[in-house]
Amino acid sequence: MHRIFISSVQKEFAAERRALKDYIEGDPLLRRFFEVFLFEDLPASDRRADDVYLAEVDRSAIYLGLFGREYGVEDSSGVSPTEREFIHATERAKERLVFIVGADDSNRHPKMQNLIRMADTQVIRRRVTTTPELTTAVYASLVEYLERHGELRTLPFDASACRNATLDDIDEKHVRWFLAQARQRQYSLAENTPTTDVLSHLNLLEQGQPTNAAILLFGKQPQRFLLSSEVKCMHFHGAEIRKPIPSYQVYKGTSFELVDQAVDFVLSKIARMVGTRAKGAQAPVEYELPREAVTEAVVNAPERLTRPHASIPRNPLLAEPLFLARYIERAGTGTLDMIARCREAGLKQPEFRQDGSQFVQTLWRWGLTLEVIPEVTREVTPEVTPEVARLLPLAVRPASRQELQRALSLRDDEHFRIAYLLPAIAAGYLEMTIPEKPTSRLQKYRLTEKGRAWLTARKKEEKK
Repeated sequence: MHRIFISSVQKEFAAERRALKDYIEGDPLLRRFFEVFLFEDLPASDRRADDVYLAEVDRSAIYLGLFGREYGVEDSSGVSPTEREFIHATERAKERLVFIVGADDSNRHPKMQNLIRMADTQVIRRRVTTTPELTTAVYASLVEYLERHGELRTLPFDASACRNATLDDIDEKHVRWFLAQARQRQYSLAENTPTTDVLSHLNLLEQGQPTNAAILLFGKQPQRFLLSSEVKCMHFHGAEIRKPIPSYQVYKGTSFELVDQAVDFVLSKIARMVGTRAKGAQAPVEYELPREAVTEAVVNAPERLTRPHASIPRNPLLAEPLFLARYIERAGTGTLDMIARCREAGLKQPEFRQDGSQFVQTLWRWGLTLEVIPEVTREVTPEVTPEVARLLPLAVRPASRQELQRALSLRDDEHFRIAYLLPAIAAGYLEMTIPEKPTSRLQKYRLTEKGRAWLTARKKEEKK
């Protein structure tokens, strides 16, 4: 087991240091070979702090340095713990992995700038700007360390060279698109950066050959090399999986395209409302499930889901580009964001469970968590929200949105859509008269068979 000493006790990188420890000791591969020392995990002791951390450097096989803006508290000689650790690791011939955090050097402490220059003359250092970028760079460095020391003869899937693939199989347009998206995350590479430099910076080359992750993200035809890299989407009526399958699609393409296609499939099967152009030239489109929550559900494979947690992606070299392109959120918050988005939309909290080898995520639609569907022979009125109960009697005959809203004496268009119209459509009580043209000026809404059955059952109960 190789011990890793992560540099410094300064507060600047407290969160990053903890995230790295959780990441390394939680990764199925890295935890077989590495354990991590953090100074703050030590119990109180009657020992000098500088004696302790230098002794821990001695006990460790790898020194992992995080150099940022701050230099740290200086001792009587004007030297910080961070610099003493680096010098001590150098004198003891330890493996040194140095990461410069931040793209701009102008606001760094002068002594930290000197330390960076010192390290630059001795080791190959890596510059990173975000925590996901840092964890991915550390992952690649540790895998390379294991390979160099003969302890890892087979690389992880995402880091392995894609068999028979060359740089000619990388689509330049996909790389340019990615860089344009990543710049919104303050990614350090310019949009005109050469493709090989981009792949190298993302750790997507293995001895000059594209890795599996590179082909999945930027390949011209990923399925030519990785046949199983496809997404299968199925839509069933109700909550049970039964054949025949009403709608079944198989999608191919890059990882980005697979996510887009899967999300579009889901959104095409749920209720959609198009608002007015009162607030601008573009009419707003609103789905009964938040698009961001659907995207996170498609991409994520989370653990320790409903509280803040370290992000430990199964394929970190795939995860970082997805984060930079804004397909997933920052480390450890994806599922929390899903929960927040659904709550904001007034939906029940998503559910997550492990079912054998499958990870199942459930997003609840409007009305489905409140509705109790009776057997045909039982005349019990299904429960609906008070708003939907007020709306349904007004739609016995087809009526426009404006007519329904006026009948309810409601002035707020958005409140009417979110609290009344969308839940009624999503629960299957109301439908459009022209569903193929949702924005038609002639559009009206009418009761479905289910909606008429609900009204009939309620009237019978009222007579009792």
